[in-house]
Amino acid sequence: MRPEVKAKRSQRPAVRRTPAWVAPSAVVVVLALIVAAFLIIRWYNTPLPVGPPPVDTTQRVVATITTLPASEFDAVGQGSANNTIKAVTGAALTGSTGKPEVFYYGAEFCPYCAAERWPLIIALSRFGTFTGLQTSSSSSTDVYPNTPTFTFRSATYTSQYIDVRAVEGSDRNGNGLQTPTAAEQQLISRYDAGGSIPFVDLGNRYALNGATYSPNVLTGMDWQAIADALKDPVTPQSKAILGSANLFTAAICRLTSNQPSPVCTAPIQALEQKLG
Repeated sequence: MRPEVKAKRSQRPAVRRTPAWVAPSAVVVVLALIVAAFLIIRWYNTPLPVGPPPVDTTQRVVATITTLPASEFDAVGQGSANNTIKAVTGAALTGSTGKPEVFYYGAEFCPYCAAERWPLIIALSRFGTFTGLQTSSSSSTDVYPNTPTFTFRSATYTSQYIDVRAVEGSDRNGNGLQTPTAAEQQLISRYDAGGSIPFVDLGNRYALNGATYSPNVLTGMDWQAIADALKDPVTPQSKAILGSANLFTAAICRLTSNQPSPVCTAPIQALEQKLG
């Protein structure tokens, strides 16, 4: 009897089936890599923001620089500030409430205005209170680009000692913003014939053209970093900004007959003698 012939099995190796969960997982990984690559490319090509900080940060910065202790000012003295505040002659300049007026004229694009607003705000805050101050920065295309600062465009000021009038002639892009009155333009033309900004008239007894320190002192810093630096009297920022604020304070104390006394202290009165 012939032996039974049995069919031979295929010699091909057995095919292993891919588990059902592998394919979706691979897709997820690939998609994740694509998304990550997109985000990295976008991060490298997105410019860092140069706009103002959040409102709460702005309020914190303003609170810091307007509540510095008197010991900070006394420790700095004139610091590294240039005494460019000069005596002028003319009829007394009074504000809307009949008190001596501090008149400021500048522009938001101007880096020197950006630098000078810091000490001016600090000095004026020793005699009264600002509301509506907003953080800003100078033009990105001018010298010392994006210098951190504030703007007076929507600010108001109250004080029992002085009045303040601030005019920002142009915005950060150089577009017209606010216009001085005819009387204010006469002051600008008389004491600032060269058109330098910032221009500050203090009661028409003192005037300033330009900045009392270089905006370079603020390069590479943001608003909070500058405010924090002012807590230490030996930093370059304190010597420049608080030194300038002391000069403004001395000039204002001359307008107020050295009132209030906790502000117009002996060190400030010593600076008054340097104003002419």
